[in-house]
Amino acid sequence: MKPSIGFVRSGVGLLLWLCAALSAHAELVIEITRGTNDAIPIAVVPFGAAGPLKPPVDVAEVIGSDLSRSGRFAPVERRDMIEQPTSGDQIQFADWKLLKSNFIAVGKLVPDGVDRYAVQFELYNVLNGQRLLGQRIPANNASLRATAHRIADMIYEQLTGVPGAFSTRIAYLNVEGTPPSQRYKLTVADSDGANPNVIANSNEPIMSPAWSPDGQNLAYVSFENKMAAIYVQTLRSGERRKVSARAGINGAPSWSPDGKYLALTLSRKDGDVDVYTLELATQVLTRVTFDPAIDTEPAWSLDGSKLYFMSDRSGGPQIYEQELSDVRRAPRRLTFEGSYNARPRVSPDGKQLALVHQEGGSFNIATLDLKGGSLQVLTKGKQDESPSFAPNGAQLIYATQDRGRGVLALVSNDGRSQQKLAATNGDVREPVWGPLAVQQ
Repeated sequence: MKPSIGFVRSGVGLLLWLCAALSAHAELVIEITRGTNDAIPIAVVPFGAAGPLKPPVDVAEVIGSDLSRSGRFAPVERRDMIEQPTSGDQIQFADWKLLKSNFIAVGKLVPDGVDRYAVQFELYNVLNGQRLLGQRIPANNASLRATAHRIADMIYEQLTGVPGAFSTRIAYLNVEGTPPSQRYKLTVADSDGANPNVIANSNEPIMSPAWSPDGQNLAYVSFENKMAAIYVQTLRSGERRKVSARAGINGAPSWSPDGKYLALTLSRKDGDVDVYTLELATQVLTRVTFDPAIDTEPAWSLDGSKLYFMSDRSGGPQIYEQELSDVRRAPRRLTFEGSYNARPRVSPDGKQLALVHQEGGSFNIATLDLKGGSLQVLTKGKQDESPSFAPNGAQLIYATQDRGRGVLALVSNDGRSQQKLAATNGDVREPVWGPLAVQQ
């Protein structure tokens, strides 16, 4: 069942949905559950390898999987490829027209020293034979998969005009074991779920991960000392510091666009739950909301001048907007459709909020147009939660249930394309998508 606002007041709601058994090292397997009829046909031909090279990564497979996962492309099946050219001068365009492929990507790996390659790739328009892209990218065994994601980003942007987000990372939560013996883990992985890396683990709950704007740090909540505390951890070094461990609730950290502040949820001695901002360099705390209702789940506007948050001050969970220049001014209510709207997250262009919306007996992912106020429901699950925009705004990742276990899922920003990312063993929860600027 969905946790109520009353659970949040007691602190139980912060723990309720971390009770599933999860796998720490299982990669995520993609299953397309709904595609679009107008997906662009594209052939990503297996890349050749010169000489004795045995590359550890199938570059073309990664590229094709990335493009397919976006929902915008329909890669040609390899079994249907009548030839496998590795350069543009080998392409028989008339043959590929018969396969109804609009575009074709070809390439090869050329030795470039010890454990080094030059990855050469080209992209062509099959209909007129025009060469759209052509690059030579240095790589080694360790960086080959990242290079494949980079090529997929280039192809995606060339054909859609929107930057690709395949070279980014995601963070999500794992829990191993069964009560009362459980192990809680925070995992970072590539955007396709590959290369999972546990960055924090504890016998006590970990929750609410949030990426810094530069992608170098994660903030999260940990109960490792039997009380809630918020930590900031640097991914490259593993160094972390405790930034809030006040009595009561320390929850829902959210980074300001400049990375200098966290918005967070704290409780007072009288039990009141409010939103605050914390300047990380000075530890200066500023109260933002003052209503006796529960105010939580803050998210910053793109320019850092406002906070969006969930409050039950109107009798049920709804989304509000608070100007930070005058925190004593009453916040503006944004959501009116339905009795439950929670967990706001801002789109990369600042024009929409993703949120959890109750429709009938189901909790689904929806987007709210901040200018016009219209709300669009994107998913149809029974318990969809924790939405997070891709850094290019084209997709959202969220948590849901599938046959009794927790999985992650992707949905396009128009709701037309959906995929599930199920762990090969166990459940996964609370995903957050990292920024475009992540260095691999």
